[in-house]
Amino acid sequence: MTEMPSTSGAVLILGAGSDIATALAREFAKTGHPIQLAVREPANYETLKSDFEVRYQVPVSLHRFDALEIHHHGAFMAALPSTPHVVVCAVGLLGEPGDQGGDSTKMDLIMRTNYVAPALAMEAAAKALAGIDGPTALIGISSVAGDRGRATNYLYGSAKAGFTAFLSGLRQKLSSTQVLVMTVKPGFVRTRMTEGMALPGMLTQTPENLARQVVAALKRGRLVFYPFPWRYIMAIIKSLPEALFMRIRF
Repeated sequence: MTEMPSTSGAVLILGAGSDIATALAREFAKTGHPIQLAVREPANYETLKSDFEVRYQVPVSLHRFDALEIHHHGAFMAALPSTPHVVVCAVGLLGEPGDQGGDSTKMDLIMRTNYVAPALAMEAAAKALAGIDGPTALIGISSVAGDRGRATNYLYGSAKAGFTAFLSGLRQKLSSTQVLVMTVKPGFVRTRMTEGMALPGMLTQTPENLARQVVAALKRGRLVFYPFPWRYIMAIIKSLPEALFMRIRF
């Protein structure tokens, strides 16, 4: 079992406005970690900040962060009140089915939001964590959609594939340090982002359940984490011959 980052060290949540990010912040707060919430509009999260402070008795701070402002990532990390011991990147944008091969501006936004911006944010975070003595962690929320491109979301999937590859390289780069890099690959999660979609009930989980699993996986030192049973599902999907896969719609 890998040693967990100290509970005295803060957990920074990048893209903290999403349902998955909020659930992860809550789960880390339960274990006693101070929480740093990075969002576009901090004023909109004062109620959440107060709730965490009262409910979990941990310090919570709000910070303005726009992942797409890629040239500000380093300055953002340097301006934090304390260097976090855990950084979670939950930045992402699913987009609409019509965005696949449609408006190039929307396509560009999906690809930058799911790959370029998160990757550069994690690079900046890695540099910040390098100065900490003791175990630290970088957790990137990718997706099973990145394991194989599908017609219904190939832009999102291709960007997540890039982010997964980036995290793999970063993990190898930092393998001789005390920085653990973990890639999380959720399947279907019932969130505001997937609202209105016909999700398969037995394969769909709540953000809260996913958050519990992610924190448990971090304690076990997992490097790549698929919530059950997605590792096995994706192993089957990845093994399908391309000629057969092209005929399938799901």
